[in-house]
Amino acid sequence: MGNNFYITTDKDQLDIDLIVDFLQNKSYWASARNRETIERSINNSFCFGVFDENRKQVAFARVITDFAVYAWLLDVFVLEEYRGKSLGKLLMQNVFSHPDLQGLKRWGLATNNAHSLYKKFGFTSLSNPEIMMEKINM
Repeated sequence: MGNNFYITTDKDQLDIDLIVDFLQNKSYWASARNRETIERSINNSFCFGVFDENRKQVAFARVITDFAVYAWLLDVFVLEEYRGKSLGKLLMQNVFSHPDLQGLKRWGLATNNAHSLYKKFGFTSLSNPEIMMEKINM
């Protein structure tokens, strides 16, 4: 494998089958989502795909945002065989430097195991968790 990777926000280039497979079968957070839900979430989000020199998708992230005040980062993954190549860091650099995502007041995310990656990009634990609320529909 070479080290030539590129990142795009062009949804037409995304490998939907690969994204669905990863989220349903290899993620701890999205295994209960059906294909229709995953496709709808992609269609209504600002998405980033990472591709290798053979145009194979190897990583993904999506952002829910109003492009003015707030953004929520989610469904971030790098295929297992491509981990250890700093692609997560490359992906996050591209997300946070994207011109359409500049000037946002607040970013949010939830993670069980990637705190060290996100801390490199300024994420911290909630400063006022008592003001945060959630509604979960099962």
